[in-house]
Amino acid sequence: MWGNFFEGIIPQSVTLLKGLQDLDLSHNNLSGHILKGLEKLSALQSLNLSFNNLEGEVPTKGIFGKASAVLLNGNDKLCGGIAKLNLPACTNHGSTEREKSNALRIVLVIIGVVLGFILISSFLILYWRRRSKSKPPSTPLIGEQFLKLSYKDLFQATGGFSSATFIGSGTFGSVYKGIINQNEAIVAVKVLNLQNPRVYKSFMTECEALRNIRHRNLVKIITTCSSLDSKGKDFKAFIYEFMPNRSLDDWLHLPVEAHNHSRNLSILQRLNIAIDVASAFVYLHYYCYAPIVHCDLKPSNVLLDRDMTAYVSDFGFARLLLESDDNSSQTQTSTTGIKGSIGYAAPEYGMGGMATIQGDVFSYGILLLEMFTGKRPTDQMFTNDLNLHNFAKAALPVHVMQILDPTFLPKEEQNEEIEEVATNRNEGPSQMTDQLQDCITSIIEIAVQCSMESPRERMNMNDVLRGLHLIKEKFS
Repeated sequence: MWGNFFEGIIPQSVTLLKGLQDLDLSHNNLSGHILKGLEKLSALQSLNLSFNNLEGEVPTKGIFGKASAVLLNGNDKLCGGIAKLNLPACTNHGSTEREKSNALRIVLVIIGVVLGFILISSFLILYWRRRSKSKPPSTPLIGEQFLKLSYKDLFQATGGFSSATFIGSGTFGSVYKGIINQNEAIVAVKVLNLQNPRVYKSFMTECEALRNIRHRNLVKIITTCSSLDSKGKDFKAFIYEFMPNRSLDDWLHLPVEAHNHSRNLSILQRLNIAIDVASAFVYLHYYCYAPIVHCDLKPSNVLLDRDMTAYVSDFGFARLLLESDDNSSQTQTSTTGIKGSIGYAAPEYGMGGMATIQGDVFSYGILLLEMFTGKRPTDQMFTNDLNLHNFAKAALPVHVMQILDPTFLPKEEQNEEIEEVATNRNEGPSQMTDQLQDCITSIIEIAVQCSMESPRERMNMNDVLRGLHLIKEKFS
């Protein structure tokens, strides 16, 4: 259960698992004390609680008596335990009592301030309601699940949808940067091109897809706007969280004159982005109330926040899949014509095939190849039977470094970086170069397997995510 976002304390029920042999809860946000009852699990052979927010005294009996069987690093507030764990000694009881007393006083002060704030706010809200009772609201309301934004609000937020706030255009419309005056939040406003007859269906499809999905690697929709513009024509828009680092496409395909080292993605950054995107698709395919097929995965639909965390966006082509009665296949419940973009859409879609999760896997494989080769699937070099998949497959395993995106680093700097890392690891540069080639080879092999022509030969996203995590662990 490592590598999730679990919060709270470790459940007491874990101590009832008498046959438990290995427990890995590392890399989560767990807090509180380590369960004393874990000492009594005689079958327990390894315990990994590292990189959480655990605190307090570490037990000393049972598995905690074996330093080699317990991993606790990354929990700065732990103390005690056996000497081999090298943890600081626990403070005395009196000090703990004083800390609790101070904490209680702080909590009481905070409660008093909050109650005062609520009281004042209540009076202000009652006063505002009485004054505005006879007037229709002209500003967004925050008291509901979504903000209510009108065409006028968005017009003002984007400077009249000016070129200065224009970010880019997509399949169904244009995107602008806006500032909502109510809380000065920076947002991205996707204005749909309603002259395209497929846009109305796309709008409903995206609303349906985004209504019930929540994942840390899916772009968060703030609200929608379905209204009339200043000329009385239909106006529809989506309002998303603003991503300051724009799209993956912007980073992979900068103009030659604009390239600089600060805008080049390292191998580890690309690997992290690939893992983020794979995590989003594992959720969409296997953990939604019904499987969702995105149908239009490409670099321009992968957005990057300030920390370069990747978010999958643009669900205008998405399909909601429902299991058929015999559980042997999946059928789509929403369609918008041609599925996906040229170069990224699965081959079977071009022959009228229905949307499937295997189609998303194909698009992911092409995306992964583009991330590490720097070549679009629509590059001019790909003619006749040569495509990005065959180009990468032919380079495996010996010539894989020759197809690597040249913008990673100039060769001299790459050699210097390898030598520096090798020195830190007490390894030779040639050994480090071999490890780097193994890492790239493994990534390209996954990408090639995902982008196979036959859907049955493609990997599933669970295996893809697991493989990428293993590659990252080895590379790191």
